[in-house]
Amino acid sequence: MSLGTETELATRNMYTMKKALILLLVVLAVSCTKVQKEKPNIILIMGDDIGYSDIGCYGSEINTPCLDKLAENGARFRTFYNMAKCDPSRATLLTGMYWHRDNVANLASILSKAGYTTLHSGKEHFSPWVPESCFAKNVFDQSFTMWANNEYFIPPQGRFRNPFIINGKELTEKELSEKFPDFYKTDVITDYALRFLDSSAPNKPFFLYLPYNAAHYPLQARPEEIKKYQGIYEAGWDRIRGERYVRMQAMGIIDEKYTLSEPTDNINKFRGHPAGDEEIRAKIPLYRPWESLNEKEKKNLALEMTVFAAIVDRMDQNIGRIIDWLEVNNKLSNTIIMYLSDNGSCPYDSNRNFDLPPGPAGSYRCLSAAWANVGNTPFRYFKQFGHEGGSHTHFIVQWPGKIEPGQIFTQTGHIIDIYPTLLEVAGAAYPDSLDNLQGSSLMPVFLGNQRDMPEFFISGYTEKFRMFREGDWKIVRANNGPWELYDLKDDPSETINLADSLPGKTSSLAETYLKLHK
Repeated sequence: MSLGTETELATRNMYTMKKALILLLVVLAVSCTKVQKEKPNIILIMGDDIGYSDIGCYGSEINTPCLDKLAENGARFRTFYNMAKCDPSRATLLTGMYWHRDNVANLASILSKAGYTTLHSGKEHFSPWVPESCFAKNVFDQSFTMWANNEYFIPPQGRFRNPFIINGKELTEKELSEKFPDFYKTDVITDYALRFLDSSAPNKPFFLYLPYNAAHYPLQARPEEIKKYQGIYEAGWDRIRGERYVRMQAMGIIDEKYTLSEPTDNINKFRGHPAGDEEIRAKIPLYRPWESLNEKEKKNLALEMTVFAAIVDRMDQNIGRIIDWLEVNNKLSNTIIMYLSDNGSCPYDSNRNFDLPPGPAGSYRCLSAAWANVGNTPFRYFKQFGHEGGSHTHFIVQWPGKIEPGQIFTQTGHIIDIYPTLLEVAGAAYPDSLDNLQGSSLMPVFLGNQRDMPEFFISGYTEKFRMFREGDWKIVRANNGPWELYDLKDDPSETINLADSLPGKTSSLAETYLKLHK
């Protein structure tokens, strides 16, 4: 081979290598762009005043096939905490803080900077300390909200107590009735969510926050859903609670350590009720054996839970509408979906007009405490309480390709952990200028690994009902009373108060909590 030929060959080889290198760089650039475009969509759904056992995949007789399917295709947590009441749960969820901090940001604002379209449709209700800069109208790209607005139908008098807000603009009842002639709030929340999804940029990931008002009082539901549950609850709260407990054990959501606690009265001394009808109201907070009631009482009280079930059923159908949209638009496989409730079931008497039964638009009725006790099976007490009945929520997460289907996670989580989890899901950076997040990511749990147990968990509405958990030990109080102490490893239903027998442990946990709270 001549020198010229060797030189030509070398030149060709160099040219070929250069082309290969350029091609490789192009492929890498395309791949990086594709990875960016394929950030997972995020849907965060919250129920309202729905107890631990009030959905099918946690033991309920209520028909919730859409939530059940999410659990089947994803995972359920056995132990997950909220903040035991509507406003602190939402404050903690969207700020990542247990209580007041000066430098906070709504989760949506961080996700927006990470390239997400941010959408909010549903209830907005924050603790007073949350700054207005965190409100939906100032953060989300699109929002339809109401502030603790309870009625499901447009009231007969034509006026809600709080307005509905669409992207910062107040909607009148007339506008709502014209837009939605068959107005039912759960449906309308979903209608707006779907409109927002349809109008969002197809090449951007989205974060949809979907906090339903269901199943907060008043007990108002469509007749077709009420009809589905007629007769079921005439079996009574004792039998329904026992049947749920058996199903929960059979499905593995609880084990033999979870004793079925004794039914309890609502002992909250700080939550009053409207004036009048004192003879009727005296019975609402009390547990009474079902068989001790007369037939008229049984029929009237069964209707409360019938309508409650109908409200939950309708919410599940609406969650199904969101999932259908994901399937039609080929987005389900790249979407993480979470569902939880803001607190345990609600026993509080805000009843108006006892002459009108639960169900229609003109009624304003609430669950009796004994039915709320059923919702919180197998635990004691209710919404506001730091006891497990008030602070322990179902939690479902589905993430195709990431979370192995059909699991029940036994590691403990908290609503405060959702913020850092979703930042990790989105690959979003948390600004150094903000106060440190107080939760930690659940990603290790999702991926089948052991996460470091957080140093503590906090819940309960105000100091009067506060709970503080460190490891398996938990202190909790009711009505601003003395601390109770429970070993949740052996007594997850809180049936044995160890405060008197282990005073040193009780005081040690109390001291730790007080130092954190200063």
